[in-house]
Amino acid sequence: MINRFLMSAGALALSAGAAAADYTLTILHTNDFHARFEPVSKYDSGCGAEDNAEGKCFGGTARLVTAIADARQRSNNAILVDGGDQFQGTLFYTYYKGKMAAEMMNKLGYDAMTVGNHEFDDGPEVLRGFMDAVSFPVLMSNADVSREELLKGALQKSTVIERGGEKLGLIGLTPQDTDELASPGPNIIFTDPVDAVQAEVDKLTEMGVNKIIVLSHSGYGVDQRVAANTTGVDVIVGGHSNTFLSNTSDRAEGPYPTMVGNTAIVAAYAYGKFLGELNVTFNDAGEIVEAKGEPLIMDASVAEDAPTKERIAELAVPLEEIRQKVVAETAEAIDGAKGSCRAGECAMGNLVADAMLDRVREQGIEIAIQNGGGLRASIDAGPVTMGEVLTVLPFQNTLSTFQVKGGVLLAALENGVSQFEDGAGRFPQVSGMTFAFDPSKPAGERVSEVMVGGTPLDPEKVYGVVSNNYVRTGGDGYKMFRDAMNAYDYGPDLADVTADFLAKTGPYSPYTDGRIVQK
Repeated sequence: MINRFLMSAGALALSAGAAAADYTLTILHTNDFHARFEPVSKYDSGCGAEDNAEGKCFGGTARLVTAIADARQRSNNAILVDGGDQFQGTLFYTYYKGKMAAEMMNKLGYDAMTVGNHEFDDGPEVLRGFMDAVSFPVLMSNADVSREELLKGALQKSTVIERGGEKLGLIGLTPQDTDELASPGPNIIFTDPVDAVQAEVDKLTEMGVNKIIVLSHSGYGVDQRVAANTTGVDVIVGGHSNTFLSNTSDRAEGPYPTMVGNTAIVAAYAYGKFLGELNVTFNDAGEIVEAKGEPLIMDASVAEDAPTKERIAELAVPLEEIRQKVVAETAEAIDGAKGSCRAGECAMGNLVADAMLDRVREQGIEIAIQNGGGLRASIDAGPVTMGEVLTVLPFQNTLSTFQVKGGVLLAALENGVSQFEDGAGRFPQVSGMTFAFDPSKPAGERVSEVMVGGTPLDPEKVYGVVSNNYVRTGGDGYKMFRDAMNAYDYGPDLADVTADFLAKTGPYSPYTDGRIVQK
């Protein structure tokens, strides 16, 4: 009896010692990478080799290889996860679809990712091909895929991995309106994120898992709602809204991490410009004792891994074929000259604005606005190559849809013509509306005769608008759009939209029709 008692006491002492030992975990994370395997500029567009050599570029997979290896060396336990939208955004995706993303994510050693809406841009088939090619689980909890044979039994709601002898529960989350944002097909039903996450938390908790991380491609606002309305979630790794959280930058939308109750929310902007690094300490009950960190900027101070850089250069070779691919034909040259598109209605402005509106008109959008400075070239008569379209629209801007009142639209037009005399890039090219302007009047009082669909602009009416993500988020002085209603900034690439529009209209005949009149 004494020996048995001593053995039990010893076991209790060991248990007490184990309970006192906190568990530390480093969560490395990315989100909204959008096929930016090559470095990007400060404007999130392509960054050439010369600028990269001069230290002007950010990100790129070759830098992430170095940064992730360094971060893993600093940590005793580390995982690498992604918040979705690896797909879409550059010619690498256009050509390779999910294959290059799979190769590079395997190289980086991801432990899991969630499905972003852009993972459905080419339907369940491309997503399934990507899933079959990666060496880690792809997760999505808030959808019923039981009627989609390509994903049924393959796409998990959650998973459990081990690190440092501890079990970690990982749950995926995608936008509830993915069926409106992408092309998942008719067989998938998307559901409420709060209910879906709680159901998986309960299941994982029953399995004895008490450290739970949600990979959420749902946006910063939804992440906060999920954190506030669920129990048992320790960390949410965000995506979708390209949110930058930081404790040091005045551009941050919130602290890193943002704490909602006992849940730590993190996000690392987009395009591989940052590597998120959250260091979490859990007690034995799986409760967070401490959560701290900061997104690490992937600037020139981070060396590019040479073999990775060489591999990406090799994969870039076939993209020249895309640039040379004839996508349409134009009966006459399309004028996109700087002197034309920043001073009045121009043929290229009409083409691009019409293409934007044509793509989203069925979503209740009535008006398109494109900044003249975003149009960088003309197109010669005859065959049109994708390279020519990309020369006109090189910034990898995406379509943005939103709603604003007529008074906000008027303010936007006034902003657009406010620097007319300087030839500023903010000059608005439009579709679905007409207006007049008088540059002899003071800035802010120049616009008149605004018509939408043949009807005078109503300052109190709410209008559906499409622009590009640069303008919608305040670029070229369009700050009045930052607080727009129902804004969605992550539509298809503007160059692709324009190329598709050109292709479907047969030989294109460029034109101006008096939609913008200078008095």
